[in-house]
Amino acid sequence: MAKNKLQKFKELETFNNTIQPKKELLLKDNFKLKGSWDKEFKNTNPIVLELGCGKGEYTVNLAKSNLNINYIGIDIKGSRIWKGAKLAVDNKLSNVRFLRTQIEFLPFCFSKNEVSEIWITFPDPQIKYRRRKKRLTAINMLTKYKSILKKDSLMHLKTDSQFLYGYTLGVLEKIEAKIIESSHDIYNSYLIEKNKFLSIQTFYEKKFLKNNKPITYICFQIN
Repeated sequence: MAKNKLQKFKELETFNNTIQPKKELLLKDNFKLKGSWDKEFKNTNPIVLELGCGKGEYTVNLAKSNLNINYIGIDIKGSRIWKGAKLAVDNKLSNVRFLRTQIEFLPFCFSKNEVSEIWITFPDPQIKYRRRKKRLTAINMLTKYKSILKKDSLMHLKTDSQFLYGYTLGVLEKIEAKIIESSHDIYNSYLIEKNKFLSIQTFYEKKFLKNNKPITYICFQIN
């Protein structure tokens, strides 16, 4: 492991905005913050998740724009989370947390009706068939999200993958989800003007745009 990665992991442990529960604890369904995130944030404001948050650009920028909403970026990669966590510390954002865990473990981290909204930004599309259950919009994953979301909560998928965009539309039709908005190219649609949060750009999105890759978007409800 590179030396700078080790340094990041060490510094991550000092950040009060980063929670790194052990897998064994979660599987015992004994995570102390499950159902008690209001105590962690010291308020009862709505909780919004960014799944597969990577470097945390979306989490941090959403939090800057909505100080009365609590944001939690979730990713398993500590070296990526480090950047977002440090940005939140440097910007003194008290409404940001990062949770280092696998997304499959969400039902062990949050209680029913504890989450108000979910963003999925540029996830790995997991194109290979044998990896289909790892897609963040697969039916098995949507079922996990439904177990923690409040009724009529919004979910957002923003991706450069035309494959994942089409696949997700198919899944949503199959489960009779409600599609609020969708676009195969948000920067050539009215949505980019309608929703200012769509203009937040991650490290990867900037690379995709440089290569003239269209960015797709779906806003939907699953319960």
